[in-house]
Amino acid sequence: MGAVVSLDGLLDERRVWKGRAPVRPVGVHPTGHAALDAVLPSGGWPAAALTELLLAADGCGELQLLWPSLARLTASSERVVLIAPPHIPYPPAWQGAGIDLRWLSVIDASERDTLWAAEQCLRSGSCGAVLCWLPKADDRALRRLQVAAQTGQTLAFACRPQQAALNPSPAALRLAIDAQPAQWRVLKCRGGLAPAMPIPFSGRG
Repeated sequence: MGAVVSLDGLLDERRVWKGRAPVRPVGVHPTGHAALDAVLPSGGWPAAALTELLLAADGCGELQLLWPSLARLTASSERVVLIAPPHIPYPPAWQGAGIDLRWLSVIDASERDTLWAAEQCLRSGSCGAVLCWLPKADDRALRRLQVAAQTGQTLAFACRPQQAALNPSPAALRLAIDAQPAQWRVLKCRGGLAPAMPIPFSGRG
């Protein structure tokens, strides 16, 4: 006898077409970019989950992508943590983007300690978002971040090179950030199909 499949479970995972447009969940985390929110199944960042940002190069737009969300979080007195950024954050630029620096923490971790530090911050439940740079992470490391984000009910963002798109990932959302042309590409999104068309943007992060 084959395995029994729960219809409720399939419906929860959005694997069954119900003949109507999906309902946006309550309490979503908008990205601050209407064109991106419109194509994401949750209407924004997946809650309590890992989002993977695959970069053409450091500074190709990842900060511009995240600043609206991070500004909203710090305005609500929620801690935002940066772990092992490739460059020292420039405070005036972050302030100009609306970030309340009183709620921004930067951890200068070695490559070996970055994963551990990100896990601890995510599991603590005391952060609104954790952004880390993991150039050499494998799927096992990413799974640890996904579990930690779920445990701490925290937004997790991992920046990695675009070459990593060839490897499988447990992240709920995978976004590629291209420099030429300047655009975002949704490679994977939990709860729906990734849109075929890229989303253009202007400016640099």
